[in-house]
Amino acid sequence: MTSPLRTSLDAWLDVAEARIGKASLASAPEQIGVVERASDGVAVVRGLPDLPLGSLMGFEGGGTGFAQTLEADHIGCVLLDNRRIEAGELVRGLGRTVSAPVGEALLGRIVDPLGRPLDGGGPIAAARHDPIERAAPSIIERDLVSEPLQTGVKLIDALLALGRGQRELIIGDRETGKTAIATDAVINQRGGDVICVYVAIGQKSSSVRQVIDAIATHGEPKRCIFVVAGPATAPGLQWVAPYAGFAMAEYFRDQGGHALVVIDDLSKHAATHRELSLLMRQPSGREAYPGDVFHIHARLLERAAKLSPALGGGSLTALPIAQTEAGNLSAYIPTNLISITDGQIVTSAKLFDEGQKPAVDIGLSVSRVGGKTQAPVLRELAETLRLDYAQFLELELFTRFSTTLDPRTQAQIDHGRRVRAILAQPQYAPLSLGQQASEFLALREGLLDALPLDRIGAFKRRLPAWLNQRCEGALGRIDADREIAEADRRDLVEAISALAETLKAAPT
Repeated sequence: MTSPLRTSLDAWLDVAEARIGKASLASAPEQIGVVERASDGVAVVRGLPDLPLGSLMGFEGGGTGFAQTLEADHIGCVLLDNRRIEAGELVRGLGRTVSAPVGEALLGRIVDPLGRPLDGGGPIAAARHDPIERAAPSIIERDLVSEPLQTGVKLIDALLALGRGQRELIIGDRETGKTAIATDAVINQRGGDVICVYVAIGQKSSSVRQVIDAIATHGEPKRCIFVVAGPATAPGLQWVAPYAGFAMAEYFRDQGGHALVVIDDLSKHAATHRELSLLMRQPSGREAYPGDVFHIHARLLERAAKLSPALGGGSLTALPIAQTEAGNLSAYIPTNLISITDGQIVTSAKLFDEGQKPAVDIGLSVSRVGGKTQAPVLRELAETLRLDYAQFLELELFTRFSTTLDPRTQAQIDHGRRVRAILAQPQYAPLSLGQQASEFLALREGLLDALPLDRIGAFKRRLPAWLNQRCEGALGRIDADREIAEADRRDLVEAISALAETLKAAPT
């Protein structure tokens, strides 16, 4: 009788012989490099002559990096972690480029640029991993930017209208409300069809937490992805962060959806690129930036586009943020970004200090898409608002030299001050299209000219509830149709006039 142990051993031997018979005994050459020198965030590697640009590299001790520069006799590698790399370590090419996870599983999560969770949640079951570098859509793959992207900020939606697929730069000195404008734009997408990706590059943890908490409180965080590369992370992670954010947003755009990417901010990204380039001993140019600093941002922002109907009609809108020093828009990085984008929203430290928020300089700000995407109701009601406001600012400046004004000039200045009061808006309080239209209708019809200036704030606070009681249907139709019917206009004018009279008659 055959022993069961003998039978199982024979079966194992049969399987082993079969596997050995299928194994290839041919030699397989492997390219191996060696670290020549390493410094903060970069390493210079000898060998690996066939390694493509952007390829991932694995170090002997477990760290990773990617090929940033290819020289005749060495490779400049940017490290993706803070692990210490020693000279003499072996390096192998991993056969792939830097990629980021994409898919709906990322919604509502806080991750680093490589998709590793930072919120204490479980692993992310990504739909797939896409390369962070991708060619921008060609001209034939694009469609006209014609759909509005409502930010909920009256001043922007009325005077600097944004479209889905546009690239609008938010630029200004530090602490002038740049991030606040972008945060309000993200909050205003609640209940809509736009997926938001917020990318923080080198920002303080407290500042990033403030943004995330604001969106969690006032917006819809389950439709947002937060990509965070803090100042303590490896410079390589900060460098790849905006590209990873775009890759995550493109997943939704390519499925026919709409996405909004906020990059906070590209000035720090440019500084990181300069730091890495200087460490790798690349030639420097203006302000010590390398010559390709324009290219790294151009190839990134060109990926924002409105796709043609043949490709699903999706859109990716970009709101990059940049910082200036003492309002100098002619510095190297600001001029580069202004030339790449489709317009800029310029924040002013002077306006911010005066309490005018959002502190947007109307004279320096522009949207090169503008009225082509603006909702028809705002286009109608705010048609002359920008010109009127600009004229008021100029008149107000000259009134400092004179105490006597003719009645016409005084009336124009009084109206301009009410325009400024209406355009002021607190943070985290974006308004619907119907609410914005009602306030601009009040200006257009002169319903606030007799109301004391110090009561405009009370008017704005009471107006939403007042109209919800009397004209709820009209506001809903404006939100849905983006136009105002004549009957709705009459009802709104009547209701707004009644509120203005109530406030005018109220005791101080």
